[in-house]
Amino acid sequence: MRVLVVEDFKALQESIAQALREQAYVVDVAGDGRLALWHLQGGGIDVVILDLMLPGIGGLEVLKTIARMRPRPAVLVLTARDTVEDRVKGLDAGADDYLTKPFALEELLARVRVLTRRRYNVAAPRLQVGPLTIDANARRVFRGAVEIELSAREYAVLEYLAMRRGHIVSREEIRQHVYCDGASLESNVIDVYVGMLRKKIGDSTGLLQTRRGQGYIFGPGQ
Repeated sequence: MRVLVVEDFKALQESIAQALREQAYVVDVAGDGRLALWHLQGGGIDVVILDLMLPGIGGLEVLKTIARMRPRPAVLVLTARDTVEDRVKGLDAGADDYLTKPFALEELLARVRVLTRRRYNVAAPRLQVGPLTIDANARRVFRGAVEIELSAREYAVLEYLAMRRGHIVSREEIRQHVYCDGASLESNVIDVYVGMLRKKIGDSTGLLQTRRGQGYIFGPGQ
């Protein structure tokens, strides 16, 4: 899953981004509202962590732009202001959650996990797709009682397909959600990862299918 961190205090921006990457998120960063909007134009962002106090285009303006997007990413607002009025203003502008500085990174990560699941209408952190169990909190995958060892990128592709289970997902959608902006990719890189996933999950029953000219579908199709 892909997260955009919009924070002008460089040290905090870097610590949040590092914590997310250690949890296998793909992370884009922006230090001002203008760059945040540039990242958002490319699509594929699942969650935005947004500081309201930004130079140039302010956080509330970025938030209002996000609220008009369809589909739109979930937004976790960060702010040093803790008044009821400020929280209401952010929530009314389209924020999904609110975290006051200073905060514990563990709490931020927990809130990002919840927002990611909510964006895809997934209630529980453990997804069951056929014989596979995907633990989105622990980033682990099991076939029955046996754990399947996946690389971070393989897991990212599988998790996104699982969140969209039952729907056709294009190669471009996968690329947007599991790679940062500006990543240079071979044209067949998504096909290669899907092929490796099929081998590792033991997909003899066709759980992960290719739809020619459209993309992939994981689980029962619609």
